[in-house]
Amino acid sequence: MMLILAIFALPKGRGAHRSLGRWAAAALLLSALSSFAIQSRGHLSALHILSAITLVNIPYAVWMARTGRIPAHRRAMLINAGGLFTAGLAATFAPGRYLHTLLFG
Repeated sequence: MMLILAIFALPKGRGAHRSLGRWAAAALLLSALSSFAIQSRGHLSALHILSAITLVNIPYAVWMARTGRIPAHRRAMLINAGGLFTAGLAATFAPGRYLHTLLFG
């Protein structure tokens, strides 16, 4: 999450934004893909919908940036960051989740 916050703070369209953005996009894709290996009682959960959206939305956002559609790129990346934040909150505060039990149990 810190990487994404740093990208938002950097001047847009410059080398650091692009370089860190590539790393963040790759990390988000890898995280979304690997989440399908984590299942509750052998089933996918509602959070896997977020993973599927991420797998579609990241390539879309990259394509938008490469074709000069910066407002669409910005929206797509903000949606991804918001989804990441939401998933983190759900993993932490949803009763019955491992992290919730670890922190509050």
